[in-house]
Amino acid sequence: MTIQDLYPILVVAAIIIAVITFFKCIRIVPAKQAWVVERLGKYSSTLEAGFHVLIPFIDKVRYKHSLKEKALDVPVQPCFTEDNVRIFVDGVLYLQVVDPVRASYGITKALRTPGIKDYEYATVQLAQTMMRSVIGKMELDTTFEERDAINSAIVQSVDEASDPWGIKVSRYEIQNIQVPNSILNTMEKQMQAERERRAVILESEGSMTSRINRSQGEMERMINESEGAKEKLINEAEGKAAEIIAVSRATAASISKVAGAITLAGGEEAASLQVVEDFIDQMKKLAKKDSKIILPMDLGNLSMVEDKIKSTLS
Repeated sequence: MTIQDLYPILVVAAIIIAVITFFKCIRIVPAKQAWVVERLGKYSSTLEAGFHVLIPFIDKVRYKHSLKEKALDVPVQPCFTEDNVRIFVDGVLYLQVVDPVRASYGITKALRTPGIKDYEYATVQLAQTMMRSVIGKMELDTTFEERDAINSAIVQSVDEASDPWGIKVSRYEIQNIQVPNSILNTMEKQMQAERERRAVILESEGSMTSRINRSQGEMERMINESEGAKEKLINEAEGKAAEIIAVSRATAASISKVAGAITLAGGEEAASLQVVEDFIDQMKKLAKKDSKIILPMDLGNLSMVEDKIKSTLS
């Protein structure tokens, strides 16, 4: 076979190689992704979403990063609280790549793990370290009550430390806090004692409130009764006063009329006669059965009685 016979085969092979090379140089970057391109082993450019063409055998896509927010599991780790209680904590870390170049060259791990990027591994390790540090400053009871404070402290520390890696840590959430069974039993006994103490306090407060209510009711009843008695006495006094005033007014009017009648003709004799009659009526009332009275005058002599009364009146 001559060279002329091989020429068509070489042309076809060259065309096939050119087509394959052309398609291998074409890169279509999906949305929310960024690819880092190296040219002859050195950083060249960052490809954003869209169609791109690379230089064959010179340009190479070295790193591919997703710009979406990621959720990374933080494995269970032992932590010691301030009161020397060993607990096991795990959580979820949320982060996002904001600078693909720094995320590619900012940090690397000694042993590469398939499926885990360098910055992801480093961020998880940093979150675990900060978790141990934050919980070590709190007592056991505080760790259950201050989850939000723990999450905020870890996010702030990890975000500041991972800034050179080109990532943004948005939040961290504690999933589980596991406590040894011995501590759980102690906590249950403590909670039971606390519930009993609260029950006793509530019962005593209820009894005290009941006694206070009864005493207040009794006091209000006595006040109402005293107010009623006072109003009754005031009304009776006002009634007696009004009666005395009415009687005194009637008596004054009667005396005034009698005095006016005495000045008339025969008035003095009529007044004397009326006084004598009243005197005799009173004497009749004094004279009772089996009783003796001594009078300073002779009742048989009415003229003397009249004169005595007139002298007394005058």
